[in-house]
Amino acid sequence: MYLGRIVEIADRATLYRDPRHPYTKALLSAVPVPDPDRRSQRVVLQGDVPSPARPPAGCRFHPRCPLAAERGMPVSCRGEDPVLREVAPGHWVACHFA
Repeated sequence: MYLGRIVEIADRATLYRDPRHPYTKALLSAVPVPDPDRRSQRVVLQGDVPSPARPPAGCRFHPRCPLAAERGMPVSCRGEDPVLREVAPGHWVACHFA
């Protein structure tokens, strides 16, 4: 969930194995790995968290999203709020590019 909107729904195993939303990927990359020989690639989000009282238009995550697109794309992250759609059986994601 990001700024009051569900961004991804899946069973636990699927979510950890194959996160599809950029926010889910960033959250999971912040989980410490208890094995000193195993390194994980940390996803560091840029920008400030928008106010939940005045969320941005379109996708609420677009100001911080590395996938947000504007030019020459059939959809605009800034102008169109993505709907929660099923990308695999039982795996739902609210992202234009999932």
